[in-house]
Amino acid sequence: MKAAIKSLPGYQTIRKLWKPKNARQSLLHQMPKNSIGAEIGVDQGSFSQQILEIVKPKKLHLIDPWEYQEEEVYQVARYGAKGGKNQENMNTRYQNVVNKFSAEIASGQIVIHRDYSTNICSHFDDNYFDWIYIDGNHLYEFVKQDLELYYRTVKKGGFITGDDYTEGGWWQGGVKKAVDEFISKGVVRVIWLRDGQFLLKKN
Repeated sequence: MKAAIKSLPGYQTIRKLWKPKNARQSLLHQMPKNSIGAEIGVDQGSFSQQILEIVKPKKLHLIDPWEYQEEEVYQVARYGAKGGKNQENMNTRYQNVVNKFSAEIASGQIVIHRDYSTNICSHFDDNYFDWIYIDGNHLYEFVKQDLELYYRTVKKGGFITGDDYTEGGWWQGGVKKAVDEFISKGVVRVIWLRDGQFLLKKN
């Protein structure tokens, strides 16, 4: 019976239309439209594009140093030996992102900050962001810094979100450890934690 249904004309199209959104897209649908947000860790800008299409932000800050990391711990990271290859390749990624969003940059909808998130944070006022998405350096100490430093920049009732909330990985569960510790402080409310995404609301 199932095989017969699957063979019906148009089945694949209908299946795609009814397919539940993945966790990242579900998260974006929680973000308010015409909002001010930040993506920490941009890489090639594919998720940035989804943010534009789904959230339609008034202003989107893209934060990434696009800097090659040669240390062994980053070997399989997007910006390490296997993923990043070398600094020239990272420079190309940066330029591709600039080109990809040239119209949005020109209009002021997108602002690109090519620097480490810890350096950029001081540029933003308290209660500036409606939401932030953390997907930068996944090692525990860096995720911890992003959570603590950017907390003041998010409005009360705003969202602190991010990627790779999992055990293991080359980051050895650093994202999950940092997020769990941050949650335990009682300064945010957990909306959900699923499929590697975390969605927190500032108290």
